Amino acid sequence: MGEIHLTGHPASPGLAIGPVAVLTSAMASRAAKGDPVQEAAALKAAIEAAAAQLAELIATVHGEAAEILEFQVAMLGDDALAESAYEAIATGTAADDAWRAALDVEIAGYRAANEEYFRARAADLVDIRDRVLAGLIGVDAIAKISGDSVVTGEDISPSTFLALDWSRGGAIALASGSPSSHVAMLARSRGAPMVVGLGSLPWNGEPPSLALVDGDTGTVIFDPKPETRRLFEHRMAAANAARIVADANRFKPALTADGRRIAVVLNVAAPEDLAGLDPAICDGIGLVRTEFLFEGSRGLPGEDAQYAVYRRILEWAAGRPVTIRTLDAGGDKPIAGLTIDNERNPFLGLRGIRLSLARPEVFRVQLRALCRAAMHGTLKVMLPMIAIPSELDRANAILDAEFAALTAEGIACARPPIGIMVEVPAAALCAEEFGAAFYSIGSNDLTQYTMAAARDISAVADLNDAGHPAVLALIARTVEAGRERGVEVSLCGDAAADTRLMRALLATGLTTLSVSPNAVARVKAAIAGVTA
Repeated sequence: MGEIHLTGHPASPGLAIGPVAVLTSAMASRAAKGDPVQEAAALKAAIEAAAAQLAELIATVHGEAAEILEFQVAMLGDDALAESAYEAIATGTAADDAWRAALDVEIAGYRAANEEYFRARAADLVDIRDRVLAGLIGVDAIAKISGDSVVTGEDISPSTFLALDWSRGGAIALASGSPSSHVAMLARSRGAPMVVGLGSLPWNGEPPSLALVDGDTGTVIFDPKPETRRLFEHRMAAANAARIVADANRFKPALTADGRRIAVVLNVAAPEDLAGLDPAICDGIGLVRTEFLFEGSRGLPGEDAQYAVYRRILEWAAGRPVTIRTLDAGGDKPIAGLTIDNERNPFLGLRGIRLSLARPEVFRVQLRALCRAAMHGTLKVMLPMIAIPSELDRANAILDAEFAALTAEGIACARPPIGIMVEVPAAALCAEEFGAAFYSIGSNDLTQYTMAAARDISAVADLNDAGHPAVLALIARTVEAGRERGVEVSLCGDAAADTRLMRALLATGLTTLSVSPNAVARVKAAIAGVTA
């Protein structure tokens, strides 16, 4: 087999070279099978083992990664999921065959659902199915994957991705998948190059031994010729040298080639993201996601617990501005006891500020904690999923009431300014009508809603493009509204760290970009190459 060139969609930037590791399928049948009692016991043990494995992974991650795994643990704990499998086992079906059949029915139902939320969750069910099957059959899907491997296959599950050590290099090359999927977001946060949508991988039997992955252009070369490899390694050396320079400059202010100052702030999913980071690399924090406080089975967090976390983050920032987003639950972020189960279309339902206003007893606690934390730094509060001005007005009224109550109680506090996240096209088109203290554009949802293309569905991955003229026009429209009103406008979605879009984004007039900590150096380097 000669050199194979494939082109797909870039999902996470970077260059990598390594041995090919094909994800092992857990679809084979078990060699030995017992009677119905033994088979039922084997399935029960495999389900419990899968849940335990996921719990171990959850202990090592936080933020969105933890949310994905928590959902899977909850599914495994639902007796209804395995009910039909146990019924089939009682009639003589083997445990693996019964589990596979039961989950395949569930997966088909999720994939055929009208609601985007359920279609996106089909991948979690596939992950659950294969993890339990692997336990039943005795297959370890990642046992032979070394730290520098190029992982290939049809797709990769979030739990498999999180179980691998990406600190030693490696990359991902997938036949399907989406650049906006959960795994792609995780890959970008960990600096793992990733290409998706390569199509059918053209080999039967023995796979290639080596692969070159270009996560910047979306190309993968299997079994490269010596000269091809030499040229690629030369590119990698140049990229590494450029990264060293960029890392050295990450403490310097971000300036365009013609001297325009661009503020670079951080996206933070949990306080752990800041561990070991020097605040001098950034101009502040542009987005603190607070969903991590509500994750898992800990219950809804109290005022003191929230205050302690917010204070810790503000003190880390050492006077730099910190924008904390109020709870953005709903959509693909369900929270037990708070969000609505089986909502017909969660992405267009009671999520973000809509849920907070519908559950004021929870919202008030968070706002009280934020007012108290505002004594310890420069705090700004951001409301998610705002569509109409009255939502901002109602939130301001609740904040005023809680600030007054704290003051009356003699509790030290300050009233932070409230801005809005612009992720609904209606808010972008009418941004000047909102009395917001600032605007922060959430490119992920703004793109999804503008293009009517879900982030996690590979079939419409081409449409989910933050660089589409319609999305850029909405960004420019919001920037202009901010300029007219004299308030700051920032961009905090994945697009802010997409160096391919840097020229187009800065052309809209944006002056503040919020990115993950590991993207700061390359974003500042990309800014330096743009002439405004």
